[in-house]
Amino acid sequence: MQFGLNEAQQILQKNARRFFAAECPMTEVRRIMETDTAHDEKLWSHMAQQGFLGVVIPEEAGGMGLGVVELAALSEEMGRALVPGAFISNLLASSAIHAAGSRKHLAEIASGKTKATLALLESSAKWDPDAIAMPALKGEKMFVTDAAIADVIVVAARDHGELALYLVDGKSAAKTPMPAVDLTRRIYKVSFNGGGELLARGDAARKALDQALDIATVALCAEMTGGMQRTMEIAVEYAKTRKQFGKPIGQYQAVQHQCADMFLWTESSRSAAYFAAYALDSAIPEARSAVSVAKVYASDACRETGNRGVQVQGGMGFTWENDTHLFYRRAKASEIAFGDATYHRERIARLVIDQRHPQAVNA
Repeated sequence: MQFGLNEAQQILQKNARRFFAAECPMTEVRRIMETDTAHDEKLWSHMAQQGFLGVVIPEEAGGMGLGVVELAALSEEMGRALVPGAFISNLLASSAIHAAGSRKHLAEIASGKTKATLALLESSAKWDPDAIAMPALKGEKMFVTDAAIADVIVVAARDHGELALYLVDGKSAAKTPMPAVDLTRRIYKVSFNGGGELLARGDAARKALDQALDIATVALCAEMTGGMQRTMEIAVEYAKTRKQFGKPIGQYQAVQHQCADMFLWTESSRSAAYFAAYALDSAIPEARSAVSVAKVYASDACRETGNRGVQVQGGMGFTWENDTHLFYRRAKASEIAFGDATYHRERIARLVIDQRHPQAVNA
């Protein structure tokens, strides 16, 4: 098995790193996150011109038609640069539309003309699609990312007891900001009062939602890995220059252990994320389990890497001027997005039972 990126994937990743270094340095991240929506239209337009917004959208639908591994390579660089805005929510919504067998809005999403998000969570805050209870299409959805800028919203609801996905005009829904730990992404409570186009119902809706969540989860895991990489780099740079008792603190074994832990977690998280991406691209039977394994590991590792990054820098790690706390905020928000480690451990157990004892599930 080829564990490294091929030449084309490496070129995509290197170009993405150069692009975000030029278009989205930390000064720009801080400026954008202080706006009402944490979204910058100029940056979004430039990302669309690079093809980033349509990486996994098929060519015939206006996208680049690349795979999930390419998406992971791009997402890792976005995490390393702490790119603010609606990329993940846009990806989740467009993946749900495509998985439901529709091409509506996909070309506009890939070109950056239309922004989309997906409304799933309710007051229970459970990511399991079985927890969806809102009748179509009247009620409230919670923790909807980037809803304020969304032109279209994919809504998961119940239609006569069956799970259904709907396309709703973003302007027709009432949106209320909610507090969030990650300042680079806004979340909202969204109220619906009817009106929407049916995308899928029943098993088709469930399969589309599962596929979209898996793709977005892999992208998030890769993004978390990029954030871990940058957190580690900041801590190591500090350990090399900060002196105590006449020598850099990086020469002390206790600090070296902290940095070694960060390196281990980052590399292991990267391996898990890229294997999950490969598994989805190859449609192997263990693909969904691989996605959950990646999320379990990345959720715990990203939090712990943030902890170590702050500890290595001591009091400096807590200051507003230091970028570490921004990556740590993203890590804490990403830890629970699309299900935390506990949720995905339970999902792995269910998937194993389904594969080994299908008759027990159907009983």
